[in-house]
Amino acid sequence: MKRRSVLLLAALSGAATAGVAGACDSGSESPPGGAVDFSNALRIPPLLEPEVGADGVKQFALSMQSGGRSGFLPGKSTATWGINGAYLGPTLRASRGDRVRMRVTNRLGEASTLHWHGMRLPAKMDGGPHQMIEPGATWTPEWTVDQPAMTGWYHPHLHERTAMHVYRGLAGMIIIDDDREPDLPTGYGVDDVPLIIQDKNLERDGRLDEDSVEGGTWGVLGDSILVNGTYGARFNVTTQAVRLRILNASNARMYRVGFADNRVFHVVGTDGGLLERPAEVDRVKLSPGERAQIVVRFTPGEEIVLNSLGETAREAGDPEEDDFELLKFVAAPQLASSAALPSVLGGTPATAPPAGARVRTFRLSGSEINDREMDMTRIDEVVPAGAHEIWEIDNASYAHNFHIHEVEFRILQINGQTPPAYQRGPKDTVFIAKGAKARLAVKFNRYVDPVSPYMYHCHILRHEDKGMMGQFVVVEPGTEDRVPRTLRGHHG
Repeated sequence: MKRRSVLLLAALSGAATAGVAGACDSGSESPPGGAVDFSNALRIPPLLEPEVGADGVKQFALSMQSGGRSGFLPGKSTATWGINGAYLGPTLRASRGDRVRMRVTNRLGEASTLHWHGMRLPAKMDGGPHQMIEPGATWTPEWTVDQPAMTGWYHPHLHERTAMHVYRGLAGMIIIDDDREPDLPTGYGVDDVPLIIQDKNLERDGRLDEDSVEGGTWGVLGDSILVNGTYGARFNVTTQAVRLRILNASNARMYRVGFADNRVFHVVGTDGGLLERPAEVDRVKLSPGERAQIVVRFTPGEEIVLNSLGETAREAGDPEEDDFELLKFVAAPQLASSAALPSVLGGTPATAPPAGARVRTFRLSGSEINDREMDMTRIDEVVPAGAHEIWEIDNASYAHNFHIHEVEFRILQINGQTPPAYQRGPKDTVFIAKGAKARLAVKFNRYVDPVSPYMYHCHILRHEDKGMMGQFVVVEPGTEDRVPRTLRGHHG
């Protein structure tokens, strides 16, 4: 299998920057996809401090902007988009019970949206394709955080142009805290580290190659991996244990993340929250949109590379999986002590759907779900509030994954088999290989709105943009048959 070393991309600090963002002064120039010497410190996306009003609402001000310049390759400048900066956005952190307001201003010069991936919130606040933000406008969704500790993210979700907006740099991480969390590393950027993994195609002059973003089966499959913005990144470890919040924010590429020495580590959380107990692994597989929280231990003075290994027995029809080196960890000669990993994490136990639960079936083809492409005016499914259903996803074509807005689901089976322990936590996105079938237990919230839909879709962004998406509304139980299946406008 062809090996390519990678670029690592980290978010900028703080506010917008007019100059070259993330420029690297050290290290020798290498061509895109060439050898990387890991000589530059990994940048950490800044935490955005909210403004707390007299009413206690925490307001986060976000500016979506074009015209950024980022230094991904030494001595080169790349045109990028970003949120409160030239590339990517700050990390948003809130706690269960907080009332939050996002003040999102669009300075892109074209319409876009921001979707709060993984957040459980009313449909009108979701940031899907019905909540478009016109150039120069400000959108202020507001909701109360009511879900366990988790790692989510935010990114555009406009119809037919999501792939390009994300590829140019519009994305950021969300961290939700809960006072019932176990004793895990919590020092942001020290022993609790975000890793936003993306792939790009970069020309030798530093230009971001966009030619493949909206073409081919998958869209872009880049040969340079960017994780938070740093070229040839290294992270200096100062503690015995480190929690990594890993987000696959790529357009299409899969990753099987682990360490070059094949050491074991522990998964402590999936998309929607913590596991009941740690799951010991040596690799975690993440498709676009999926997240994993892992805890790994280091010994003083060691150096080890986090990498991704492609499947040796990859199925035809799955996206290309090369080997990539992601990030070098360099441990200090002396490490601060870390608590032992708790044997119980306190994640919400899975509960079985009730007897006679509604079963909905979804057949995935090249760019359709149940033989229909996305229609902004069509409601595909109507769900009673608080329902606990079974969704069966049958993939009749090449590889896809499946993301459902607002919900928490558990993977019951993939091709009739129980998923590995590290995938048994609360999820919102699942990978479904060519010809595979997934059976999910899906829990819906109680935010009722018969005219504002949520989405379900493939999170390979090229597929989503081509029409592989459907819409559902959540309604008062017993009113399902009285809800119109056609929307009168495109905006909720």
